[in-house]
Amino acid sequence: MQAKRIIPCLDVDDGRVVKGIKFTGLQDAGDPVELARRYNDEGADELTFLDIGASYKSRATLLDVVSRVAAEVFIPLCVGGGIRKVEDMKDAMNAGADKVSVCTSALQNPSLLSDMAAAYGSQCVVLSIDAKRVGEDAWGRPVWRAYSHGGREDTGIDAIAWAVKAVELGAGEILLNSIDADGTGGGYDLKLTGRILNAVPVPVIASGGAGDLEQIAQVLLPFKDGEYEADGADAALAASILHFGKTTIPEIKKYVESQGVCVRW
Repeated sequence: MQAKRIIPCLDVDDGRVVKGIKFTGLQDAGDPVELARRYNDEGADELTFLDIGASYKSRATLLDVVSRVAAEVFIPLCVGGGIRKVEDMKDAMNAGADKVSVCTSALQNPSLLSDMAAAYGSQCVVLSIDAKRVGEDAWGRPVWRAYSHGGREDTGIDAIAWAVKAVELGAGEILLNSIDADGTGGGYDLKLTGRILNAVPVPVIASGGAGDLEQIAQVLLPFKDGEYEADGADAALAASILHFGKTTIPEIKKYVESQGVCVRW
C-alpha cells in the first residue's frame, strides 16, 4: 500500500500565515518560516505554501518568503499564488519550490498547464481547484463549480470536468479545496473528493474542513458516502487544526495509522 501524505498548508497573505472560514474572515496564524520549521521537524511529508493574495491582488508570489521557507525545510515544497507563466514557475523553482500550484491562471489560460509540464514535467505541476457546491443536476446529484481569484469568482466551469481536462493537459496532481468545508472543522467534503478521485488517474490532495483526527483518517481510507465510493485521498491537507495547536503531525500519523492508513515515519 502506498503511504498517504500529511501536508500542512501555509496560506500566506502580506508575509503572514492566515486562516479563515470558507475563504473569508482571515486571522493571523503566525510566521511562515517558524511554522515551516516546526512542521518539518515534526515529520510532515510535504509543505504547501499558497500566497492567497497573489491572484486577486495581481502581484507576484512573495519569493523572498518562499526562499526563507525553503531554507528551513527538507521535505518537498509546493508553492502557489501568482504563477501566471512558465517564467513565474521558474522563479518559484529557483527560490526552492519542488513543484508549483496554479488555480486562477490555469482557468484563464488552460494551455499554461501543458507549457509547465513541457518545461518541468507533470510531476511538478499541481492544479489547485477551489470548488463550491452550487446546486444539483436534473438527477438530484450535487454540482460543484471551479472558482477563481481566491474563491471570489464563479467561473461557471464544472469542477469535475475541469479536473479531467487539466490532467489531460499535463497536471500531475490535484489539490482539491472545498470552499464549503474550508476552516469549518466539520470534515472534508467526501462527496466532492470521491467524485474527483474517481474521475482522474493522478494523486488527489483533499483540502478543507479538517477538524479532528477521525476526519483525517476518514478521507484517507476507502469511503462510501451515499452513491459515492472511493479508495481514499492520496494526501490530506491541514491548516487550522495544526496552526492553532489542536494537534500535531506525529499525533495525526499515529492515529491514522491505528485506523489502517499507511503513513511514512
